[in-house]
Amino acid sequence: MATVKMLNMAGEAVGEIELKDDIFGIEINENAVYTVVRNYLANQRQGTQSAKTRSEVKGGGKKPYRQKGTGRARQGSRRAPNHVGGGIVFAPKPRSYRYPINKKVRRLATKSVLTSKVQENELIVIDDIKFEAPKTKEMVKMLAAVGAEKKALIVLPEVDTNVIKSASNIPGVDTTIVTALNVYDMLNHTSLILTQESANKIQEVYV
Repeated sequence: MATVKMLNMAGEAVGEIELKDDIFGIEINENAVYTVVRNYLANQRQGTQSAKTRSEVKGGGKKPYRQKGTGRARQGSRRAPNHVGGGIVFAPKPRSYRYPINKKVRRLATKSVLTSKVQENELIVIDDIKFEAPKTKEMVKMLAAVGAEKKALIVLPEVDTNVIKSASNIPGVDTTIVTALNVYDMLNHTSLILTQESANKIQEVYV
């Protein structure tokens, strides 16, 4: 098992926590990570783009000019794509970009990213994160103390309004809960901050 130093909110070492190798110490599968990130980004697309085809634009009921004798190419409608104001060829229409992927691939990707965070010393475990009231200044102080002044993702065992509000105004800092943890968010942040309870919960969920 991998052993990671556990800190308190003041950045002081208060012990160690053992992390299971089958979650935090597997062989990293880059293909699974790529597949899950690609799926996540596709699922975020709204798919609301739309343009009109020649059958949907106004006008064009009358032939622009006679068929022969003008020296110009024959034209039957002003709605043709080659005219200004005409329809669009193969116009995009609203559609869903969502597609499913295998749950095993998603779990493998999650474990791969968790492993990479351990290997690159980007995983920070804190015994507990508690605020009596929302305090952005206290959150900034805590992040500086634990060495997570760059982009950081704080993973909580459950929703804690005080912690979430304390981090909400800090650029590059986001919060989530264990059950909503995803590969893209972990990769998009330099530091991954877990509470002791979050780490234990992850090891129960992804065992």
